[in-house]
Amino acid sequence: MFKAGYAIRDPFATYYMTFTVCGWTDLFTRKIYRDILVDSFRYCQSEKGLVLNAFVIMSNHVHLVARASNPEITLSDIIRDFKKHTHHTMMPVIQGSTESRRLWMLHQFKYYGDRNSRNENYQIWTNSNHPEECYSDGFTQVKINYIHDNPVRAGYVIRQEDYVYSSAVNYVGGKGIIEVEMI
Repeated sequence: MFKAGYAIRDPFATYYMTFTVCGWTDLFTRKIYRDILVDSFRYCQSEKGLVLNAFVIMSNHVHLVARASNPEITLSDIIRDFKKHTHHTMMPVIQGSTESRRLWMLHQFKYYGDRNSRNENYQIWTNSNHPEECYSDGFTQVKINYIHDNPVRAGYVIRQEDYVYSSAVNYVGGKGIIEVEMI
């Protein structure tokens, strides 16, 4: 039976996804949190079989086009582990930092954590990834263009390839912060 809504139905297909911080909290305005994501993506690539085709890290969300290549680890498994690891790595940084927004962020993440029965205390990521299967080359290219244009639309940069936390530079022949398999 077909299940409606957004879901990863084929665990080894390529998907466009969005990981959103609860309450659209601008967590990734600080380099330390963006670097945790970058390191985690690299780990998932080398150890779990994540194939990253495109990505962008914005202030409160991440877009990516990706798939799983290890037949023993599905894309859902990789996403679950990625979100869990980044949550558990970022929370001590938030709790121990001298950041001016520390108390407010803890309040935000506690608020969302209290509303999720599967959580202990805090929740950084929303539960949904809004996965959309990349069913054609045209659809995939539209999503990659959307991903790379995010920092331009947000006013961070003028040219897509100038944003460091994106794969746009890879698509114009440069070397990005994370290696990607271009489509």
